[in-house]
Amino acid sequence: MKLISAGETAANTNMSVEAGEDLVRIGEMAKKYGVTLRTLRFYEDKGLLNPQRDGSTRLYTRRDKARLKLILLGRKVGFSLRDVKQMMDLYDPTGSNTKQLRLALDKSEKQLARLQKQRALIDDAINELSGSMSAVRQMLTERSAPQASAAS
Repeated sequence: MKLISAGETAANTNMSVEAGEDLVRIGEMAKKYGVTLRTLRFYEDKGLLNPQRDGSTRLYTRRDKARLKLILLGRKVGFSLRDVKQMMDLYDPTGSNTKQLRLALDKSEKQLARLQKQRALIDDAINELSGSMSAVRQMLTERSAPQASAAS
């Protein structure tokens, strides 16, 4: 969907309409990616997204959509917004991006180690809880068995 204001001229390249770029309003963007309007505004305030403006209307480009996908992926795997921004800001569309890729790999390796440690702690907690539940079940079985035989 291309959004073009009534007063926009063909010479206005800020809207990227000449390049055939699809622009999406904030509500559509929020709905498509399952986030709130407040979240999108927050990401904009933090410099993670930079929607175009048509008056007070935020218009998101393909670049913004790609950045939002990366933000959401980063958050899903536990990166801080600072880490996500740091990695995204190193992107250079004309370069090899080796610095960005190295940083992303380094941060990913560290995050994977943190997640694996968390998994081990969660596995231990699950085992402890399962053991406790088994003990409680056994106590209930032992305590209800004499009552059942006494009632007969």
